[in-house]
Amino acid sequence: MTYRIGAFVVDTREGKIAQVIGAAGSRVTLRRPGGGLEWEAPFASLRLATREDREAAGLWPAMRRTYGCVDCGQLRDAYNEAAAGGDPYATGEALVLLRRHWRMVHMGGA
Repeated sequence: MTYRIGAFVVDTREGKIAQVIGAAGSRVTLRRPGGGLEWEAPFASLRLATREDREAAGLWPAMRRTYGCVDCGQLRDAYNEAAAGGDPYATGEALVLLRRHWRMVHMGGA
C-alpha cells in the first residue's frame, strides 16, 4: 500500500509534513508543500497528515478563523449554514468554495 500522489503525509522520523510526489517499492518520494528539495522515506515511517497537521502547516483553512478577511467570514458562514441545513451537497459545495478561496487568496494560488 502507498499514498496517492498529492497526499499530505508526516515523515515521523523528523515530524515534517510533506506531499507525496512519487513512490517506488517500499520508498516514497516527498517534497515540502509549496516546493523545495525532494527526499525519500520508507513507507513505514509515514503517516497520513491529519486535519490538525495540515491546519498547523497553513494548508487547511481553520473554520473558526477568518484572519480579517471579509470573504473568509462570508464563506465560513455560508458553510456553517449549509451544514446546519443537513444538505450534504450544499455543505460540500460551500466547503469547496471556502477551500478554493483559501488556496487562491491566502496561499498565493497554490
